Amino acid sequence: MISGRAVATIRELISMGENVKITRVRFLALCMGLLTMTAAAYAHHGSANYDTAKSITVTGVATGFDFVNPHVQIFWEAKDETGAVQKWQGELTSPNRLTRAGWTKSSIKPGDAITISGYPTKSGAHEIWIQKVVMGNGEELPTGGGN
Repeated sequence: MISGRAVATIRELISMGENVKITRVRFLALCMGLLTMTAAAYAHHGSANYDTAKSITVTGVATGFDFVNPHVQIFWEAKDETGAVQKWQGELTSPNRLTRAGWTKSSIKPGDAITISGYPTKSGAHEIWIQKVVMGNGEELPTGGGN
């Protein structure tokens, strides 16, 4: 005959086994979720939208500068070969990286003459993955080593 204490111990062991199974399932679900988010973060920082085999340079006048996360944006107007004004935008790395490279939220102001170099979009839209920024006075603003 099994004592009441032994039955209680067996029940506790079975209960612990169930808890371990639940914990394993939760752990695996957490790992899968993290892997999914990692893939999304990598895709976000991918360069699939840009033609990295070609670099272009566009000179114009700044119309906006968003020094915000996740990526700093520069907006400017430039004239094409016919003299028509085109609206352009470009994406840089994070404000954190640019701050370490010497940028501030007032590094570029509306009306500043700028020359932007970088990779154009594959679609032909007036957008650049910015690799180099040169101000009208010839000063190059370091881009912090990437996006």
